[in-house]
Amino acid sequence: MFKHDFSLPDSFYVASVQVATVWTNSESAREIDEPGITNPTNIEKWLDYLSNEEKVALCNDNRVQTQLLYGEVVIVSEINGDWAKVTIPSQPSKKDALGYPGWVPLNQLKKVAKEDWLKPETAAISSKHAWLEDELGEKQIKLSYMTCLPVVQVGNERVEVITPIARGFLPVEDVEIFPTGEGGPKGDGLRIIEKAKEYVGLDYLWGGMSSFGYDCSGFAYNMHKANGYQISRDASDQAAFGKEIPFDKLLPGDLLFFAYEEGKGSIHHVGLYYGDGKMIHSPMTGRGIEIISLKDTTYEKELCIARRYWEGGGVTNG
Repeated sequence: MFKHDFSLPDSFYVASVQVATVWTNSESAREIDEPGITNPTNIEKWLDYLSNEEKVALCNDNRVQTQLLYGEVVIVSEINGDWAKVTIPSQPSKKDALGYPGWVPLNQLKKVAKEDWLKPETAAISSKHAWLEDELGEKQIKLSYMTCLPVVQVGNERVEVITPIARGFLPVEDVEIFPTGEGGPKGDGLRIIEKAKEYVGLDYLWGGMSSFGYDCSGFAYNMHKANGYQISRDASDQAAFGKEIPFDKLLPGDLLFFAYEEGKGSIHHVGLYYGDGKMIHSPMTGRGIEIISLKDTTYEKELCIARRYWEGGGVTNG
């Protein structure tokens, strides 16, 4: 959980659904994507409904850019009918200095006042999923790992939080509380790997940024986020910063980057060094997060650079 210190205007928007997919433009979503663009959304139903070919097309047809978690802040720069053009300050990108850009259905966003939204403490979901409950304990929304919401008060069994809709409650055992302006405690590389191992088997999703499905760089981003480091959203940006590590000095938690043309072309993949010549990564559509040995694989040939963010704090953009 990195500190939330990005500059914000007096009012801004936050995601008001469990996971909001950020599309390339306002015409990118297909009819089959309807469960993913409504409010409320049902991310699990949407992903179950899509075939592997339809999931691959999210990438190959340049439809999806990234995703937002419930309550994640966006800056809206344009509204076109039912869609909003946004930047995401919590997801650094070379595509826009203000944050990752894309388009989100307007009905998946809620406008809030800065003074009402930002609180001294924030609750981050630390389990794979957690149910947001109402005052009576009724389950309302199934939320992803690393969803962060402002804290109202902490009780013995539940934490009262501010949501885009109303006050809500999260089980104490499913969250970690951290100072909003400071971030959570920084974990080392082994801690990053410990968290990553919990997601072995989770299906890959292009653009995925939630525990319903990660892509390769989304997986790396969120495992660092869980340990107090903010890194760039995309693999090519992640490879440009941090501390370069020689391949014979790798430690668990370092990021490994892979490029076409046997490591000489453009970067297309990132994984986390696991130790003992292995990596843990989210590979591709149709396969889940896995731990593999690099030896005698295409990845061994394509390995081009390694970076470390967990030593001395997370360097993001320079």
